[in-house]
Amino acid sequence: MDAALSEPLALARSLRAAKAQRAKRAALLKHVFLIAASLVMIYPLLWMLASSFKPNNQIFGDPSLWPREVTWANYPEGWNGMAVSFGVFFRNSLFVTILSVIGNVLSCSFTAYAFARLEFTGKRLWFALMMMTLMIPYHVVLIPQYLTFLKLGWVDTYLPLIVPQFLAGDAFFIFLMVQFFRQLPRELDEAAMIDGCSPFKIYWAIIMPLSIPAIATAAIFSFIWTWDDFLGPLVYLNDVKDYTVPLALRMFNSQDSVTQYGQMFAMSILSLLPIFLFFIIFQRLIIRGIAMSGLK
Repeated sequence: MDAALSEPLALARSLRAAKAQRAKRAALLKHVFLIAASLVMIYPLLWMLASSFKPNNQIFGDPSLWPREVTWANYPEGWNGMAVSFGVFFRNSLFVTILSVIGNVLSCSFTAYAFARLEFTGKRLWFALMMMTLMIPYHVVLIPQYLTFLKLGWVDTYLPLIVPQFLAGDAFFIFLMVQFFRQLPRELDEAAMIDGCSPFKIYWAIIMPLSIPAIATAAIFSFIWTWDDFLGPLVYLNDVKDYTVPLALRMFNSQDSVTQYGQMFAMSILSLLPIFLFFIIFQRLIIRGIAMSGLK
């Protein structure tokens, strides 16, 4: 009897071992493929980092990621090589970006709260119109906006870049927060209203603290998009002292003289650091906010 059972058991164990071995090989191949794909995607960034330590005449002549001649001069020369220190451009970008993030978070969350938790006439119509703005390219409204800001005397100031962010102009963030707010229990609002809370008090004291993941997601995306924005500052800013980092990087590309690619790549690496650090610190909140907002 034992001999009769031993053969099927041995066969089952061998099948399980073979299956486990195939699973290990499949996992190994998957990881190798993902690592290779990630290296392909990250290669341009690694090349730019390596080029920031190369002399200008070796950047395109030596495609390797390890510089034959390491030079640190590109960083101080790029930082101080213009009429205005690059620190001024960083300060300008931080000023515009921080205020834009604050404006987007406050205005979009307030608008999303109205769509998600309040009842008013034409709510569905206004929400549909708001969602339709997602399909309107920025370039379509650029000229009307420019003419409006020109008549207001806001051109060559930061106001066209900051004020619209306080007017809930980004439908994506509104939609993201609406999806999150709808998942919060309605009983919270009802209990707060019984205690005498106004809609604004409910929004500020209950909804906002519970919506940190969605708010952090909106803040991070707003930070990245505003920091990297090139077209807006290009249209509205004329004075070099008011330039943001993307406009300052363009100044290295000279048509009248030799372009200092090493300095440009060095400052490009520095310009990526705020975005990289901001994303690393809040990446868990990004994943949680997107997952809980129903965006797949």
